[in-house]
Amino acid sequence: MTSENSQSLSKVTKDILNQNGIKLNKSLGQNYLIDKNKRDQIINFGNITKDDVVLEIGTGIGTLTIELAKKAQKVIAIEQDTKICEILAKRLKDEKIDNVELINDDALKVDFPPFNKIISNLPYQISSPITFKFLDYDFDLAVLMYQKEFADRMNGEVGSKNYSRLSAMLYFKCDIEKLTDVSCESFIPKPQIDSTVVKLTPKENKIPDDEFKTYSKFTKALFQHRNKKIRNALIDSRHIISNIDKKVLKKRLNGIEDDEINDYLSKRVIVLTPEEILEVSKRLNPIFSE
Repeated sequence: MTSENSQSLSKVTKDILNQNGIKLNKSLGQNYLIDKNKRDQIINFGNITKDDVVLEIGTGIGTLTIELAKKAQKVIAIEQDTKICEILAKRLKDEKIDNVELINDDALKVDFPPFNKIISNLPYQISSPITFKFLDYDFDLAVLMYQKEFADRMNGEVGSKNYSRLSAMLYFKCDIEKLTDVSCESFIPKPQIDSTVVKLTPKENKIPDDEFKTYSKFTKALFQHRNKKIRNALIDSRHIISNIDKKVLKKRLNGIEDDEINDYLSKRVIVLTPEEILEVSKRLNPIFSE
């Protein structure tokens, strides 16, 4: 394999794919970064040292993997495509890199070995589930690339078009910082929209698991109808929270005498802050019991 030192990252990538008869599948999120400056910038955002064990999801042919391995103690690299995984294994062997644990598996199904940082150009079709899976693990920081529209929704302001279930769910889990945008021209095959690199830092004072589980159900139910009033959204999506009968729920909601809760019920979903949704979920959850 030709070294990147003597050729552009774009040419190296194309040569490797052509030599191995690989045609990338955009529907599987196989959009490979070919901008060396952006690749190096992403790695630098992670402040990698020889004490770090880095998790990478969707390695491709190793555009990030090989450079991460040069800086980290170890890289845990997960790639689902068997043929691509074989190509990366050969590249690692040719470059005499022995601190990469290469896992050929579905990142959504496999248990992650211990790590403390995540650096990944994520397969876009698993952006949401893989992000929430990350947050079930303890780590210091994550530098992740998403489609720009998805990244905008991650940190959407209350009341804005980008405020979403995703925004509300991530609010209690991590701090989100936009680092840089990446043009669609920086990939092969070229995706339809630009990307954004985001830094996630887990929050220390998370809400208790049982409260978050309830909050999660209410958030899902509410954002099914983000422009409706809370009362109507909860009635229409009651099945997400419990199997309560519609008439029973309406009667219980109409019987609420707490002015503060009734005020919440009259507001539209999109204007409620995550803290207010949490309060609603804790105080209304008992009336959803059958």
